[in-house]
Amino acid sequence: MAHGAPRAASPQQPDLNLLRTFLAVHRSGSFTGAAQLLGLSQPTVTTQMRALERQTGRELFERRPRGVVPTPVADELAARISGPLDALVAVAGPEAAPGGRAGPVHLAGPAELLCVCVLPALAPLVAEGVRLRVTTGLTDPLLEGLRAGRHDLVCATTRPRGRTLTAVPLADEEFVLVAAPVWAERVRGRLAAEGPAALNGVPLVSYAEDLPITRRYWRHVFGTRLSRPAAVTVPDLRGVLSAVVAGAGFCVLPRYLCAAELASGALVPLREPDDPPINTGFLVRRPGPSENRDVDRVRDHLLRAARAW
Repeated sequence: MAHGAPRAASPQQPDLNLLRTFLAVHRSGSFTGAAQLLGLSQPTVTTQMRALERQTGRELFERRPRGVVPTPVADELAARISGPLDALVAVAGPEAAPGGRAGPVHLAGPAELLCVCVLPALAPLVAEGVRLRVTTGLTDPLLEGLRAGRHDLVCATTRPRGRTLTAVPLADEEFVLVAAPVWAERVRGRLAAEGPAALNGVPLVSYAEDLPITRRYWRHVFGTRLSRPAAVTVPDLRGVLSAVVAGAGFCVLPRYLCAAELASGALVPLREPDDPPINTGFLVRRPGPSENRDVDRVRDHLLRAARAW
């Protein structure tokens, strides 16, 4: 047998655990987020990623003060392995809690939307055994929690940036300028003639000092900048609604939140523009299949129910 030149060693093939951890880092955007998703320690994730970079001979992530950014090599690797690894997760079956039940679905979003629309829509699933753990808050921190694995689904008021999350439109919310009848009788007729100046003597109620919803309404409908402070701020739109129904002043609210009060006459729309301001909400999750089958059930049910909101 002839002896030729020694054959070059082939690159070591990464094991599935390293690839699974890599995909979690790529999708969450941080080692810490991947650790929380996988139930590992952050140093373990760091060690595994260093091992994978040694095995591939390529840098996979650029370390930044707030997380990591995948290199083009990492993006290519993620594109190749995400399908097969997701299929393995699906074959392995859903995550089960003690007693054989699926684990709770961790759902997050604005308190008002969750309480008025989302939770009532999900009542049939709860009756069938789906368990929910609900967190309320502002969109940006909730999306960070989703990336880190603290939530399964987030109802977001804006579309998330980047590729670490997937979002689908959930519902459009229309904003309406409203007041109790006692104020509406005084200003509604003048508003058409004088514009927003007719409201100068009416207290403004808002959920934040910077008046985000009201400022947007002013720009969109009146084509002018709002330059007045709020008389009352309540960090919950349901509190704003209660104050305005009681006669505290006027406000801008999502129509879904005050539909019953508009129908009963407890609130009166001060303006009905042909083109009202509208904000699109999104239902957001991490890419790939969930190990909990109930996450998909909640997501699909919400997307169907939102058509009636």
